[in-house]
Amino acid sequence: MLDNMPRGTICIEDLEIGMMRYVRKVVTDEDIELFAQISTDHNPVHLDEAYAQDTIFEGRIAHGMLTAGLISAVIGEQLPGHGTVYLGQNLKFLAPVRPGDQVTAEVEVMDIDFAKRRVKLDTRCLVGSKKVLIGDATVLAPSRKFD
Repeated sequence: MLDNMPRGTICIEDLEIGMMRYVRKVVTDEDIELFAQISTDHNPVHLDEAYAQDTIFEGRIAHGMLTAGLISAVIGEQLPGHGTVYLGQNLKFLAPVRPGDQVTAEVEVMDIDFAKRRVKLDTRCLVGSKKVLIGDATVLAPSRKFD
């Protein structure tokens, strides 16, 4: 048995289809600048307003993977939580996220394979009620039992 599971972790034994968790974050200029530094993606559509005005977006947008990172935050901190291992993620970007937008990243349990400790999750990000990202993830969930 694992003792002292980190707070917020839901072990595979306690997961149920339909369980959902979310995180909300306002994406700031600083977030975008830091993500550019960390990822080394300095595309001017993210960093240069004058340049971005002449694109199909008509203004700066956040990196798509910055938005997707909020899904990782939900999976790694809440559902299932600490000890979860990503096995795969599919993403489809539907609309841009702009500086100042409040993004809600949601994760919902869709399927559970208890024998293999694998969980399929529906993942999505919204700005208001508009979906900006959809996808699914497969993870290896933590367990109270040793392998």
